[in-house]
Amino acid sequence: MAGDAADTRARPVQIGVGVIERALLTMPLSPGVYRMLDGKGDALYVGKARSLKKRVYSYTQVGRLQERLRRMVNETVSMEIVTTHTEAEALLLEANLIKRLKPRYNIVLRDDKSYPWLMMTDGHAFPQITKHRGKPGKGASYWGPFASAWAVNQTVTAMQRVFLLRSCSDSVFSNRTRPCLLHQIKRCSAPCVERIDREGYDRLVGQARAFLSGKAGSVQKELAVEMETASEAMEFERAAALRDRIRGLTHVQGSGIMNPASIEDADVIAIHLAAGQACVQVFFIRGGRNNGNRAFFPANTKGEEAGEVLSAFIAQFYDDKPPPPLLLLNFAVSEPELIQEALSLKADRKVELAVPVRGEKRQVVEHAATNAREALERKLAEGAGQAKLLDGVAALFGLAGPPERIETYDNSHIMGTNAYGVMVVAGPEGFTKQAYRKYSIRGPITPGDDFAMMREVLERRFGRALREQAARQEETGEAPSRPDWPDLLLIDGGLGQFSAVRQVLDDLGVTDVKLVAIAKGPDRDAGREWFHTGDAAPFQLPPRDPVLYYLQRLRDEAHRFAITTHRAGRSKAIVRSELDEIPGIGAARKRALLNHFGSARGVKQAGLSDLENTPGVSRETARSIYGHFHPGWREEPG
Repeated sequence: MAGDAADTRARPVQIGVGVIERALLTMPLSPGVYRMLDGKGDALYVGKARSLKKRVYSYTQVGRLQERLRRMVNETVSMEIVTTHTEAEALLLEANLIKRLKPRYNIVLRDDKSYPWLMMTDGHAFPQITKHRGKPGKGASYWGPFASAWAVNQTVTAMQRVFLLRSCSDSVFSNRTRPCLLHQIKRCSAPCVERIDREGYDRLVGQARAFLSGKAGSVQKELAVEMETASEAMEFERAAALRDRIRGLTHVQGSGIMNPASIEDADVIAIHLAAGQACVQVFFIRGGRNNGNRAFFPANTKGEEAGEVLSAFIAQFYDDKPPPPLLLLNFAVSEPELIQEALSLKADRKVELAVPVRGEKRQVVEHAATNAREALERKLAEGAGQAKLLDGVAALFGLAGPPERIETYDNSHIMGTNAYGVMVVAGPEGFTKQAYRKYSIRGPITPGDDFAMMREVLERRFGRALREQAARQEETGEAPSRPDWPDLLLIDGGLGQFSAVRQVLDDLGVTDVKLVAIAKGPDRDAGREWFHTGDAAPFQLPPRDPVLYYLQRLRDEAHRFAITTHRAGRSKAIVRSELDEIPGIGAARKRALLNHFGSARGVKQAGLSDLENTPGVSRETARSIYGHFHPGWREEPG
């Protein structure tokens, strides 16, 4: 391996070409996906091909490659392939691998968000309508996806106003004895207390389903007929209620940024390129309604054409969600027939791509393109401001250049319990949330010893990185690379915290990272913080200095992340109760006991007869529970 590394430094591109040529000796002509890997085994690039051998061969023609691809070939140490039956299957697999592996030479969609859906339960006499996140499952009907939780919450509220469907859970529904507040404000028909019969509720459900399926006009006509009938029969209270529902329906149809009459189910996707970056704006239209929109900023798009970026985006975007029957685009994609075939295969029905040139569809696409342009302009403006702030940080702390990676650390605990340390990462593009890390403090440490907690966090963060670098250097013989090494390390604390962290870094041999501690000012007054750097006297910044605000934001973000991490860990610990320690008590029985007694403490204080009368708990299990909480108890012989 060491000899190979020496040759790589002498003729780097030819080494990569040699790797590819050796892989070609056994590579088939069938469709499939290929991966180019670096020395660590990480994916450099993932590609699909109609013929693997022909496509991969093109990488050996170095003179015809772009500079970016030559660098990729240079770094290639090995290759892996997966064959597929068709090129469409290869495209779907490629998109899945790119999204999961995030190779640095691919256009990558950064989208870790799960999209909310509107859900109506099917297995209940009085179906519930509510919000659902995650993959749609069985036993319910789904509409969506929606661009945000706000968008689906607005729709749920509208459905309550117009169709008076319940949103409460089945357990709440079965235990109601009188109508809830939603019935009082005319957002629920109160089937829980029989204010509406099964037939009447089924009629509401049918109207709701028709509306969500794009038949709002027929629903509105039906309500209008009912209102006239009620008015003629002098049922004025019922007529007024129907009038309010019709007004609510009209409001829903008229709200939103755009509600195109000629589009039933489609996603409107528009791209804008500027300054080597791309923004893709997606509008979700379902049943003729706008379900909201969201902007995406794919990575590694510099030098790429709009059609290429759009092709990569579409394939990855629909990797984990069903595509609608129509995609309206502002640019033609590369290989449109192949993308249509792959999406149709995934959706199990025909999916069409179109670039409209006139009419309402064209107006909708232009509207999305305007949103994409404005979103990218905002991002670029923010980036320019971020660059100035990083220049200010570099000048303030004497760094060689603007920091590419700033790591900020903080701890959170209550009297030493559920202790966590966290790392927050920021750089030229703002906060890098996928790089955040949380560390559950293992100890042993003295409760409340913040120095010891910080020492453990840093030893785990840098100790592991140094061990991995040493192993790679021993294996490859190459100088260690540090792609995730910080330029600046920021901690919340004063001189004592600074000295403790400096000692940890010195013990680990980490001497090339600038360390700064931010100490809160008198009375913990923001704006009067002291900065400790070790190579100069502690100093303060002017209260309105933009760099001070930026450093405060870094510290506050670390503090926020530490608190939320601690709360989540504490909640998990609370959920685990003494009931988990009782043999034979699984999730179902635990739920039954908690629902019946209200808490683990209530179960502990319950008498044997109360436990025996708990639904879902047998006589033997009740005695086992009682015996667990009363160790000296023995059943008297009958």
